[in-house]
Amino acid sequence: MSLSIQTIQVQSACLPKTLTLRHRISTFLETARQRRHLAGLDAHILVDIGVTRSEAIAESRKAVWNAPLHWR
Repeated sequence: MSLSIQTIQVQSACLPKTLTLRHRISTFLETARQRRHLAGLDAHILVDIGVTRSEAIAESRKAVWNAPLHWR
């Protein structure tokens, strides 16, 4: 009886990948667009999503590279 073990290299989808400059720029532009949209939302919509006007304004003023990793 013989036993053969094969090693398989698997790359996790959770590992950060090297981003191209084009991808980074498009991510920054999308983040800026979403933050502008957030700043322009009506008060009743902000209440629905649980965000105050001051929180929305503070978020919209952040730099585009200052975004959580799960947004990218």
